[in-house]
Amino acid sequence: MKYRKEDLAIHGGPRAKTSPNIAMFPGGLEIGEEEKREVMEVLDAKYLFRYYGPKEAPSKVKKLEEEYARYLGRKHCLAVNSCTSALICGLIAVGVEPGDEVIVAGYTFFASVAAIVAVRAVPVIAEVDKSLTLDPEDFEKKITPNTKAVVAVHMRGMPAKIDRIMEIAKKHNLKVVEDVAQANGGSFKGKKLGSFGDVGCFSLQFHKVITSGEGGVLVCDDDLYYTRAQAYHDVAACWRKDRFAPPEFEGEIFFGVNFRMSELTGAVALAQFRKLDAIVQRMQQNRRRIKEKIGGLPGLDFREVNDEEGDVSICLVLYLPKPESAREFGEALQAEGVEAGTIYDRSVPDWHIYTHWKMLMEKMMPSEKGCPFNCPMTPRGKEIEYTEDMCPNTLGWLSRTIHIDIPPQLTDEDCNQIAAATLKVASVLL
Repeated sequence: MKYRKEDLAIHGGPRAKTSPNIAMFPGGLEIGEEEKREVMEVLDAKYLFRYYGPKEAPSKVKKLEEEYARYLGRKHCLAVNSCTSALICGLIAVGVEPGDEVIVAGYTFFASVAAIVAVRAVPVIAEVDKSLTLDPEDFEKKITPNTKAVVAVHMRGMPAKIDRIMEIAKKHNLKVVEDVAQANGGSFKGKKLGSFGDVGCFSLQFHKVITSGEGGVLVCDDDLYYTRAQAYHDVAACWRKDRFAPPEFEGEIFFGVNFRMSELTGAVALAQFRKLDAIVQRMQQNRRRIKEKIGGLPGLDFREVNDEEGDVSICLVLYLPKPESAREFGEALQAEGVEAGTIYDRSVPDWHIYTHWKMLMEKMMPSEKGCPFNCPMTPRGKEIEYTEDMCPNTLGWLSRTIHIDIPPQLTDEDCNQIAAATLKVASVLL
């Protein structure tokens, strides 16, 4: 159907989408009797701490770890209190030390970078490509003799080019930490995300695919990595068979922190985990429905999909020819009743985009010594600089996007109306 300019809602026409928008809390909106039952079992037993209580009871946290490990086909799983904690434990586990460089993409939630700084390593920011995940070619260009690891983020539900990333990492003897915070339940070439790297890290924060409010999970196969992560996450060493016994091997015991997951959190997470595949399947169906209806429009391009079946489909990303056209398209879509917009806008602070990482740009640290940015352990010392123009391709891609959330709770009619609104706006503006 052909529309005129005055037909657009932004110019006074009727809205194409009249159904209410749904908040993007995929798992959070699915909380129900299953979660209540798991939580009540914990409360009834008064077993709120996984190591002991007034009486013995099966640990929900331990059960979560067992089911996650089995689901991903990994030997070990460690439940922690956030994905940031999982990333920190993972970096510690694989041997990242103060002054080492760790490469990460310029489009990811700031926690991916904060975790690197938390272990006193130096973040090196690399470009994303059209998939909005780490550009393997730029990743390889950013490698120096000081590089120890890469944090490979599966961003906005999209599997990164993890096969190529693993190939480059192996070539340069680097460790790979997979950040699967936004792609829980996704896969690449039939293999679950989080099962490629030396460690995989997941988020259970409320915005994520499944949730326990806060929470995180780390997985790995290496016995030493698991022991190191376990030791670091539990400074009291409760995990040891005999916490007061001498170490069984060198490096088993060292200073750590308290990143443990509580039994109440584990109970909610366990119920949510059992809904993971169903939630992902519904989002994938919704994305396909919308994409099929708007595909083929001249002037409208789609985000590169690294694996069609493995995309968790938490969103649909479209590209417009120019940033100006993207902003205009986004404003028109919002007027039609669709919650959509560009990802990058200089005037809107967004902690997912490197230009807004003020703490990194200005190397803000709690002490004047400023480790790792300005200390003897960092080989490059004061030469480390971060600028707004250091990843121009990333900003180029992000500034031309239209981003549409795809909650699993969308009905077929919701999807049809989102597609109709997009077609309506495109018929006028493209």
